[in-house]
Amino acid sequence: MTLYRRSWKLTFLPQFLQPVFYLLAFGYGLGFFIRREVQGYEFIEWMAPGLAASAAMNAAAFELTFNVFGKFSWSRLYESVITTPLEPEDVALGEIMWGVTRAVLYGTVFFMVMLLLGHIHQPYAPLAFVAFALTGLAVGLVALIFTGVINDMDYFSYFFNLFLIPLFLFSGIFFPVDVMPAVAQKIAWMTPLYHGVQMTRAATLTGDLGAMLGHGLWLIVFSLLLFLPTINLFRRKLII
Repeated sequence: MTLYRRSWKLTFLPQFLQPVFYLLAFGYGLGFFIRREVQGYEFIEWMAPGLAASAAMNAAAFELTFNVFGKFSWSRLYESVITTPLEPEDVALGEIMWGVTRAVLYGTVFFMVMLLLGHIHQPYAPLAFVAFALTGLAVGLVALIFTGVINDMDYFSYFFNLFLIPLFLFSGIFFPVDVMPAVAQKIAWMTPLYHGVQMTRAATLTGDLGAMLGHGLWLIVFSLLLFLPTINLFRRKLII
């Protein structure tokens, strides 16, 4: 947090503005030509919660890929840190917690944009912050695993182009996943962003508490399954 106070102006706006531009371009631009409601809601209102969840996803993913890789390979910061009483597990946990913090921060700012535009309709809307945290945790663990197995930053193009971008496009942000083929629907259901989008949409738009709980539990179970392997991989990469 202390370091981020010095660099947030350089890193915050690019990641925050991308979903805002999508909201304006698709919501007010393309949305002008889309007269049919999506699941009973105006297109921009239906899309906005998904973009908020994607903002949280991107924040955690960037934090736990490029920034962590830099500390491993360029600054060698972690090697200095573990000469203190801190263990590699402490370092890994700290990075995960900061990734989740960034996810909540970016998601919250987008939440405020939605509020200003009048796209928050439920008293349960603050539960969206939980959705941001769980989405950031789930995607962040995947990002940290990928960072732990690569030795060249060029491999990040695979992570972003073959994982994050497909998640962004096919996790129900811009259209319901039930319009896709059955196989694609099952694949989408298995991805963390899909559940983050649905949980955020339930909190801010539909008010479906059952959906919030179900999608939240999926994200918790997904994160628990990845947590220990991620910590162990981080330790192995740092010690070796």
